[in-house]
Amino acid sequence: MIELLRTENPVLMSALKAALNEAGIEAFEFDGPIADIYGAVFPRRLMVHEDDLAAAREVAAGFAPDELPNP
Repeated sequence: MIELLRTENPVLMSALKAALNEAGIEAFEFDGPIADIYGAVFPRRLMVHEDDLAAAREVAAGFAPDELPNP
């Protein structure tokens, strides 16, 4: 697993997971419960399989290009 992005925005996380799922890319949200409690201290992380990273970055670029880390 490799990190696609980190965000404090649960709406963005949900929309991006749905878009990735629609594209056939399996994605996992890490740190959701702790982010609910501590907010900005622990942002949510969206993880994908390393083989899917390039395709996932293309999908994510349409939603949040400013939140993607540099490759």
